[in-house]
Amino acid sequence: MILSFDGHSYRYECEKICRIFFPTEKIVFSDAPALSEDDPRAVRTIAKPTGANILFRCEAEIDGVYRSDGFYAARPEETDPAAFDAACEKLLAQPMLHVLSDITGVKPPWGVLTGVRPAKLMRRYIAQYGEAEAMRRFTGPLMVSKEKAALACRVALAENEIAATSADNSFSLYVSVPFCPTRCAYCSFVSHSVAQAKKLIPDYVRLLCKEIGQTADLARELGLRPETVYIGGGTPTSLSAEDLRVIADALNGSIDMKNVREFTVEAGRPDTVDREKLSVLKHAGVTRISINPQTFSDAVLERIGRRHTAAETIEKYQMARDMGFDDINMDLIAGLPGDTPEGFAATLDKAISLAPENITVHTLALKRSSELSTEDEASAAGRRDAAPYRASLTTYDLRHTTSEMLSYAAQALPAAGYAPYYLYRQSKSAGNLENVGWTKPGKACLYNVFMMEEIHSVLAVGGGAVTRLADPRGGRIERVYNFKYPYEYVGRFEEQSERKDAIRRFYE
Repeated sequence: MILSFDGHSYRYECEKICRIFFPTEKIVFSDAPALSEDDPRAVRTIAKPTGANILFRCEAEIDGVYRSDGFYAARPEETDPAAFDAACEKLLAQPMLHVLSDITGVKPPWGVLTGVRPAKLMRRYIAQYGEAEAMRRFTGPLMVSKEKAALACRVALAENEIAATSADNSFSLYVSVPFCPTRCAYCSFVSHSVAQAKKLIPDYVRLLCKEIGQTADLARELGLRPETVYIGGGTPTSLSAEDLRVIADALNGSIDMKNVREFTVEAGRPDTVDREKLSVLKHAGVTRISINPQTFSDAVLERIGRRHTAAETIEKYQMARDMGFDDINMDLIAGLPGDTPEGFAATLDKAISLAPENITVHTLALKRSSELSTEDEASAAGRRDAAPYRASLTTYDLRHTTSEMLSYAAQALPAAGYAPYYLYRQSKSAGNLENVGWTKPGKACLYNVFMMEEIHSVLAVGGGAVTRLADPRGGRIERVYNFKYPYEYVGRFEEQSERKDAIRRFYE
């Protein structure tokens, strides 16, 4: 696909809009003033000042079908250059969405919104304009469906309650354990199998504990108060019980855990969970864990490379319950290869019957760094044959199948007493859909909200971890990156430690 720009430089946003319809298409950028004849798929975008107004227009020819749309709009009133560009991008996205929707027959439920955090935007609109006007802006200029706007509103209101509990000096600590027993077919995270990284693990754990201590010292120096601790990955429970004990001892020895309101550990892969590891976590003061089935279909589990059965998930879940864990999350994924709407409904019904405190419903994201891949999708004929990914589904099929799955979740979970509290989106997610955390009353994961909505700083330790520094008064966000891979983390630890000075400078 050729994507051309006339009179503007809003390449990033225009590409994002195209990705809604063609998530894996190779896109070539061009400044040509007309549609290209070198590719059967071409999109031309225009944003040109004309007196007091700006022309926003899109022309597209996709597999022989041509459409165009545009309008003149008054110049946005924003004086800040970044805010002005953001307003123009949203205006240009409207004719793009009209044109590409008309050609493909796809109606994106999130409209022109391409960002990760739609609930954060909804929170801002509610604060500025009130709930009714916020909803109007979502369903009007932003072209979001009524259902998704209502979802964003419910999540925003739930997040506001949690955000109000964070003080100016609050922070959360994220501990990265980027190891897994095996790599799942859909995974795009930086993680290494325990077998491959076995030699690295002793040094990794030792240096991770050192970084925990350094970070805790810095937080005390800056007068920061820990609210939540989250050990994620990877799969932290792919480590041995002794390694988990060492990390837990480092946390309890460095941080005043008595004041920590929530301590989460991802025990995501049931095949990594045993009684000894759960005992270590319980003794360490862990208050919340995840045991993630992803699906309760053994056939789908095998297809995505998970080395456990549905029965084993239930067994480990019950083991955790018997050992006193009273705050458990279960992750499910809609759109997995080989799954069906009926199969997903059965999975969700099973999860609900187990009554975990949280059920998080993710949408499969078609990341290039994962093993799953697919060609593109709807054409002028409504759909065309495409190279199948492992589920033998085209992206067109996957979009509608996944939408059915999420629609079922949106009905079944509230009926079972769960409410949405946490919402984010990923690029190249099936159907341009969303990931939603659902909770029983009073059991929302605080860390998820603090982190995703950038309510306070998240200080992160470990390989691939990203510290997000948030100014609670001004909305300023800065990031400090650890080395991505475990071998870099171990081999360049001292160099990496120097990066922590950016935290001190941010607060000073």
